[in-house]
Amino acid sequence: MYQLHVETNFSAAHNLREYEGKCENLHGHNYKVEVEIGGDTLDKSGMLADFKEIKRICANVTDRLDHGYLNDIEPFDCINPTTEHIASHICKSLQASLPKGLVVNSVTCWESEKCAARYLPQSNKKS
Repeated sequence: MYQLHVETNFSAAHNLREYEGKCENLHGHNYKVEVEIGGDTLDKSGMLADFKEIKRICANVTDRLDHGYLNDIEPFDCINPTTEHIASHICKSLQASLPKGLVVNSVTCWESEKCAARYLPQSNKKS
């Protein structure tokens, strides 16, 4: 399998529900998002996909979150806007938009320089 790695970022505010501590208060992050896309077949030019196209698809997903209050944005109006849920949401949204033959292998969402959550889609997990 071939893999592509792209990075993007967005800024957003949130507060964690059902959490006791500072993060229950309104606060923000400058999120860094790392996306791994995979596939088995290269096109006639020898590419799995054009980086420009993958970056455009990523931007379509993260632009919905950028400079927003996550607690008011679907699905985080119903689920806690944890970094784990953000990574999962980005992964599932990307997968729905990728061309046939490409899969999201992982999404890593960094909320700070030292703290991140990675989501691996169930179909890509090894037993």
